[in-house]
Amino acid sequence: MTSLPLLSTKQVQTHNSEKDCWVTLYNRKVYNVTGFLNEHPGGADIILPYAGKDITEIMSDSDSHIHSESAYEMLDEDMLVGYLATPQEEHGLLNNKNKVPVEVIEDKPNDFDMYEFHENLPALEKLSIKTDYSEDVKKHKFLDLNKPLLVQLLFSNYSKEFYLDQVHRPRHYGKGSAPLFGNFLEPLSLTPWWMVPLIWLPVNFYIFYVGFTNQNKLTAISFWIMGLFVWTLVEYCLHRFIFHLDGYLPDHPVFLTLHFLLHGVHHYLPMDGYRLVLPPALFVILAYPFYRLVFSILPFYIACSGFAGGTLGYIMYDMTHYFLHHTKLPQFLQETKTYHLEHHYKNYELGFGVTSRFWDVIFDTEITSTFEKRK
Repeated sequence: MTSLPLLSTKQVQTHNSEKDCWVTLYNRKVYNVTGFLNEHPGGADIILPYAGKDITEIMSDSDSHIHSESAYEMLDEDMLVGYLATPQEEHGLLNNKNKVPVEVIEDKPNDFDMYEFHENLPALEKLSIKTDYSEDVKKHKFLDLNKPLLVQLLFSNYSKEFYLDQVHRPRHYGKGSAPLFGNFLEPLSLTPWWMVPLIWLPVNFYIFYVGFTNQNKLTAISFWIMGLFVWTLVEYCLHRFIFHLDGYLPDHPVFLTLHFLLHGVHHYLPMDGYRLVLPPALFVILAYPFYRLVFSILPFYIACSGFAGGTLGYIMYDMTHYFLHHTKLPQFLQETKTYHLEHHYKNYELGFGVTSRFWDVIFDTEITSTFEKRK
């Protein structure tokens, strides 16, 4: 049972900014959604126009954003701060000479277990429930989100089976980015999405220009398109056979730590906005073998065109990956977003395509509407 105060309309209306955002539902329940603004799958811009106001109509508007029943449950579980007084109750509040808080008693619904894999993808709003750090450590005996994660892993005695089970059960830190190194190396692990186009687009355009201006234009464009297509296969193979090298991972803390650093941290903290794209140094390491291969088997200018197409594919992939997690997308891209979120929250052993499910269909790793947890 929880005891929550009655609030007047004027009180609620004062909480109308990005740093202090309250809303009401059914002109009765009052929610503090400030901490949820940046986590909202549709973006903060959908919520802010309703700061200090009622959201009943927009919550039920399927053209704006579909909300499942669990979305309403999440509001009650995590953000309910009080109840909007009726005119009669507000009159009572105004005439409460002793200013004693008037409270309403309400049952708190059962907690939603975000750590379990679900047959159906949970509502998008559920995917941002903040993790109770101390409770998480007690319950699961895994990493403490308030301490440097890599050190904990490196000196742990987790078995591979336990590690893989836990690292694929998403947590939501809720305070920016959880500490990975906990020292001067920490900034190297944090990459804002805009660094990808800022750093690599000029390089990509230059390589494309060299190839395009030094050979037949049709040849240049043809190999550029081929490079884009080849990238989709590289994207699939990297994700499936490198990032998810789970079954072949040696059962030793060093290898578990490397797995966590490469991709495990993303599955563990999938809504961390600064760990959704490849850090520049890691991209160089992963791209170098492909660079050597392409320029060793193809004439130089043809290689330039093909490599430019491939690297543009990577840039589009990394930006798409960020947007799938953190941005409201047009309706025609919602299926792509749902498909990738199913990889995180429904079955991490399927659905390796991020920008497209084409290779998942070809190699029979597509996530279907039926839960298929592979053993």
